[in-house]
Amino acid sequence: MDAVDRILAQWAAARPDLDMAAMGPIGRLSRVFHHLTRRMAETFATHGLNAAGFDVLATLRRSPPPHALSPGDLMSSMMITSGTMTNRIDQLAKAGCITRRPDTQDARRAVVQLTEKGRELIDTALVDHLATQRSILAVLTHDEIEQLDAALSKLLRAAEER
Repeated sequence: MDAVDRILAQWAAARPDLDMAAMGPIGRLSRVFHHLTRRMAETFATHGLNAAGFDVLATLRRSPPPHALSPGDLMSSMMITSGTMTNRIDQLAKAGCITRRPDTQDARRAVVQLTEKGRELIDTALVDHLATQRSILAVLTHDEIEQLDAALSKLLRAAEER
């Protein structure tokens, strides 16, 4: 029995007239997300990063060489506000992980580029991040991971269509 089972039992006693079937998966997703976020934050912190910094570096790293994007392209890829993006870029630039320069084709735009230091940092952090993710899913079989991924993909597509 997990914490959500206890909550569901309480609701069943308090409101037996309601169908609580959706509450179980949603409650578990929420609680698992909290635990995942904490574990991944611990991994990022070992590299002097937070989730936001990791996100920017990872987005730049997986873009084609020279691993450079406009702040707008970064922002749309990460679904965050411009103020949040500016703060992330400023912090990573101060740390020497990225540079910000004018776009050679449009001086009104800036280009954010991964530095060698940033590339080395994200490559190292990524290895540890993947190990953390594998350890989180270690209680599941390969087939269970595939089924979970397919079900979550279906939920995500439906949510994104709204």
